[in-house]
Amino acid sequence: MLGCVIHGQGDLRVAELPVPVPGPGQALVAVRYGGVCGSDLHYWRHGGVGDFRLREPMVLGHEVVGTVLEYGAGASGPAPGTAVAVHPATPCGVCPECGDKRRNVCRDTSYLGSAARFPHVQGGFAAQVVVPAEQVRALPDGLGLRRAALAEPLSVAVHAVRRAGEVAGRHVLVTGAGPIGCLVVAAAKAAGAAHVTVTDLLPEALEYATVAGAGTVVRADDPDDAGWPDEVDVAIEASGVAAGLDACLRRVRRGGVVVQLGMLPPGQSPFAGNLVVSREIELRGAFRFDTEFDEALALLAVEPAFDGLVSAVVPVRDAESAFALAADRSRSCKVLLDFAVAP
Repeated sequence: MLGCVIHGQGDLRVAELPVPVPGPGQALVAVRYGGVCGSDLHYWRHGGVGDFRLREPMVLGHEVVGTVLEYGAGASGPAPGTAVAVHPATPCGVCPECGDKRRNVCRDTSYLGSAARFPHVQGGFAAQVVVPAEQVRALPDGLGLRRAALAEPLSVAVHAVRRAGEVAGRHVLVTGAGPIGCLVVAAAKAAGAAHVTVTDLLPEALEYATVAGAGTVVRADDPDDAGWPDEVDVAIEASGVAAGLDACLRRVRRGGVVVQLGMLPPGQSPFAGNLVVSREIELRGAFRFDTEFDEALALLAVEPAFDGLVSAVVPVRDAESAFALAADRSRSCKVLLDFAVAP
């Protein structure tokens, strides 16, 4: 079977991998689609994500959907043949964070396609994968696999909006109109936001933000753009650059909330800390998700507009061209790998 393995910076290989066999407590899933995430691109372009650096070859991918094939001893779940999405996280269940019901920041979690621990956790960009059976979720009625491939990044967005607190009836600013930023727009609107303003450098990305439900789009490099709000109630930083965080801190109202969702570059970043003090701004981090995965699937099942955020589906044999396309935000939003052609 074919899989996508990253060996180092710029070294992505589509390779023949051994067919896995489910062990006790595991499910075997035939993967149909895998979404190329920003973290996958970071491994490909830079050899790591933030402080997580590649130390061995690793199968990429954590946004995967497919069909259950079979279970290992003692495992059960959706019947073989059922279309499913795979929750990519396996928290340890015993650390203080898990005990405090914050399993998304578990200090000893396993996450598909992540170099955060060593040996690395191999990912889901393969024709077949084994995962803990409890990570398999049957798709709701009416939700197809193509749209369901957005479940993982939408879960990230739903969690970020939740971290912001009450957004119903409020004005939300989102900096960054990449796939995650666009999904934050959709999650904020689903949570009742009255208006969402989105900023980005690329007009093509802002078009996708409009598809997701943005009421106003702003060129981030144009301080005279009439769309800039004087102030907003909540700001969610989804660009992963210091300038985006600065815009959030300067545009949010006094006493407002800023959520840092985008992963900033390693090391120190410029930070307008005095604004946090003088305006009593609440700055909160948002990392991955937990139970939001099921909420994301339910939301995807009832909102066909999400289809407009999938800009391309590429056969796995052409993975490198898919990664290049996903890295070019002037040409794409969410790019999916299709494993149906893999033997």
